[in-house]
Amino acid sequence: MSLLDDIVEQRLAEAAARGEFDDLPGAGRPLPIEPDDPFVAPELRMAYKILKNAGFVPEEVRLRREIRDVEVLIREASAPEERNDAARRLRVLMSRLDAGRGGPLALQQAYYEQMVERLSREG
Repeated sequence: MSLLDDIVEQRLAEAAARGEFDDLPGAGRPLPIEPDDPFVAPELRMAYKILKNAGFVPEEVRLRREIRDVEVLIREASAPEERNDAARRLRVLMSRLDAGRGGPLALQQAYYEQMVERLSREG
């Protein structure tokens, strides 16, 4: 063990002896298990989980979730205006995602059009 590990262990033991860990919320219950985000590469999941626990959600993950939500809106929209508004929002979100990755916008255009068409047919 390193010196830092020894110091941490000592301070934890002292805090436990003082009862600072008694009556914590959720004591005696298992920690909630959150499913892994399918939009995050497996090798990055631990880092993203740490960031999320610290209250930070990466912009790419937030955008991908919002894109998924807008795709559901397009699929479930009953009025053409509502579907068109959602399609415009989808285009903006995809542009932001591409700009953040530095990816070419032209490559995503065909995907965007196919996605809107497919989701419109399903609705």
